[in-house]
Amino acid sequence: MRASPILSEVTKTAVAGQSHAVRVRDVTMDFGSGSSPAVDRASFDLEKGKFLTILGPSGSGKTTLLRMIAGFQRPTRGDITIGGKPVDAAPPHRRSVGMVFQKLALFPHMTAAENVAFPLKMRRFNPAKTPARVREFLDLVKLGDFGGRRVNELSGGQQQRVAIARALVFEPELLLLDEPLAALDRKLREEMQLEFRRIQRELGVTTINVTHDQREALVVSDDIIVMDGGIIQQHAKPVEMYRAPENLFVSSFLGVSTFIDGQVAEGGMHAADGSLLRGTPVSVGLQTGQRGRGAIRAEQIRIDQDQGGLSHCDTVLQVAIKDVIFEGERLLYTAASPILPGVDFQIYHHDPEAFDLYEVGQQVWIGWKAGDLKVFKAAD
Repeated sequence: MRASPILSEVTKTAVAGQSHAVRVRDVTMDFGSGSSPAVDRASFDLEKGKFLTILGPSGSGKTTLLRMIAGFQRPTRGDITIGGKPVDAAPPHRRSVGMVFQKLALFPHMTAAENVAFPLKMRRFNPAKTPARVREFLDLVKLGDFGGRRVNELSGGQQQRVAIARALVFEPELLLLDEPLAALDRKLREEMQLEFRRIQRELGVTTINVTHDQREALVVSDDIIVMDGGIIQQHAKPVEMYRAPENLFVSSFLGVSTFIDGQVAEGGMHAADGSLLRGTPVSVGLQTGQRGRGAIRAEQIRIDQDQGGLSHCDTVLQVAIKDVIFEGERLLYTAASPILPGVDFQIYHHDPEAFDLYEVGQQVWIGWKAGDLKVFKAAD
């Protein structure tokens, strides 16, 4: 982590002296309605200076977990510490935690600079030093010349930057982001994802981000937690999470995959007609003869008009093209094989010079290597 001159000496000392910014131990939130807990026995550590994203669909428990870390909700069971201190040791407004929400809650009657200065005023920061500190953080978010503008005179992306500066200006130990980019259009959202990452790296501030956007999680994070049904499904680095999902849910939630049902076999799985599809068992305790489900990502399937062009693959199938979608930098094919009824293969095809455009109804060949088809235990 590169120390920023914006960080105070106290903050730098704290970063050097402690390895974990946040510790969550067996945390459960049960609202007592008779349904499953919103969060069930969640545990993880977050090192200082790292960017963690909690990823999951609506209702997965990710926002509830963030609210417990922020101190807005008290866990039914379990412990949460920030900087070595229990979260209930102080009310939320007295903690060294900055937050940016989807609804930015900027003060419309104030200028950008006044919005950024507000947390300093609430913390009785030296008024003589406030203008320089505000300018420093407006420069950080590339709004140095916009401090005099009111909120309604700023674009959506500029308002996001003001909210970031306001959350960071008092140098918090922890920055919490609750889907702050969800309301932006795709291009602006992708730009702001890179800005969040740049700012976080420049300051070295420990950050927890909550989102349902898988691209955002992969782009900005040092670590990712995937949640479903209130349970942490996997906690890993982005590359590991994507390439080595631990269960079917993680595999299906990240990326575009094709799923194949069959029986677990030595070296892969048997399809309904008995054909052996080469693959790699993933689930712990998976045994030959069990019902299994194979998952293969769209970019890992090779496609060619000639079978000989896939000689390097461990499994090769003839398929018929059902649909073609042009996505600019790639084509997305949907194809079906007669030996796997009901399975629609999703296939990405990239070519920097020219695409081999196969037509709907055309017979082509697809293949994959054994390591690319992950075989999981079938869902009960």
